[in-house]
Amino acid sequence: MNAPAMPPDLLPAVTQRPAPTALLQALQERFASQFSAAQAVREQHGRDESAFDIPPPAAVVFAENTQDIADCVALCAQHRYPVIPFGVGSSLEGHLLAIEGGISLDVSRMNAVLAIHPEDLTATVQPGVTRTQLNAALKDHGLFFPIDPGADASIGGMSATRASGTNAVRYGTMRENVLALEVVTAAGEVIRTGTRAKKSSAGYDLTRLLVGSEGTLGVMSEITVKLYPLPESVMAATCCFPTLADAVNTTIQIIQLGVPIARCELLDATTVRLVNQHSKLSLPESAMLLMEFHGSPAGVQEQVETVQAIAQEFGGAEFAWAATPEERTRLWTARHNAYFAGVQSVPGCKAITTDACVPISRLADALLASVDEAIAAGLPYFLVGHVGDGNFHMGYLIDPTQPAQRALAEQLNHQLVSRALALGGTCTGEHGVGLHKQGFLLAETGTGAVAMMRAVKQALDPLGILNPGKIFST
Repeated sequence: MNAPAMPPDLLPAVTQRPAPTALLQALQERFASQFSAAQAVREQHGRDESAFDIPPPAAVVFAENTQDIADCVALCAQHRYPVIPFGVGSSLEGHLLAIEGGISLDVSRMNAVLAIHPEDLTATVQPGVTRTQLNAALKDHGLFFPIDPGADASIGGMSATRASGTNAVRYGTMRENVLALEVVTAAGEVIRTGTRAKKSSAGYDLTRLLVGSEGTLGVMSEITVKLYPLPESVMAATCCFPTLADAVNTTIQIIQLGVPIARCELLDATTVRLVNQHSKLSLPESAMLLMEFHGSPAGVQEQVETVQAIAQEFGGAEFAWAATPEERTRLWTARHNAYFAGVQSVPGCKAITTDACVPISRLADALLASVDEAIAAGLPYFLVGHVGDGNFHMGYLIDPTQPAQRALAEQLNHQLVSRALALGGTCTGEHGVGLHKQGFLLAETGTGAVAMMRAVKQALDPLGILNPGKIFST
């Protein structure tokens, strides 16, 4: 295999500094059993779902309340040493890796649902609450929180990366669904941004600034989110197509006609095969759309009839319905496990994952060319897409002992993202920048915008201690 040169802007620089002994002693005294420098604990907090292999943080602090976060950050600021927020470790772009050393600040124990206001359709939670935990608490109120990135991510992590997922085509992303925050600043000060009101014109929108900041501007200690009534009627279906292009073009037509579909997910034939093997399903192994419709019974029926007519124009087969809640859960669980289906299909492999998002009219141009390149390269891969909002994901499966395969996967990623940018899209629709997309951020936004981002970072974190080296290198 001839390995192309790996683009240098995709390689993280690792410049770990040892933790000051005085800081470790101070953290041990303040946090006692909530502090650990054990190798196993450090290693657990020094890896995520990315393919980067970085040494672990110097120690871990388990925060149990806002004051714990504030005290940890303040001590790290006093010693000018990095602090890295940690939720459940499901990042795909290296967000939580200690490339400059640091203390991992684990907020997973802060997992209380603090308040539910059903009359206002809002809830306030601690950052360690997961999306499934929140929805379990909302069930008796007839409400739900729709953002569903697949993994059972924490609300804090989802806010930090501006996550979206399968329901985003109808309900939006975390950007639209976070109303207010309690945040610990780089100086250890506790501030609040936003309110439970639906809108505000009061000053700078600090909430939106912090949502998507990837732990580089503050540490979230409370999040207030929007809620939605459980839909009166829910119907889910799969539909198979002769070609991947037919499935993509069906999606484009659905969105351009304004059908308020709740979920519209794409799997190609290769990925369906992997999902069948992993989840013990018998889905037809062809290009497939997985769809879900929410609303009143009459509204859902109208959506279904419209989408069926569109699908038929592109050779779509009859819808296969998941009629019961149990069948829907099984179907969407299998979709969410597509990543693990891919990874487990090649023993010992690692996945080089990437995502991009383009205007819906350019989805076919971006996605089909990327699949063709992966097939021509001969690397095993999987493809899933939140295609209703122009977002798709590729995972290239490599042998981590073979540098040539890593280089080839990164080259494919480089081509995919470069194409998305050329089509008016973005280098990441929902994974975030982290370590993997830093060079692309500059290409997407330009030097002026990156300079402004750096100025914001300098103003809010003058010592550079909050998750340094992420979004752009320090």
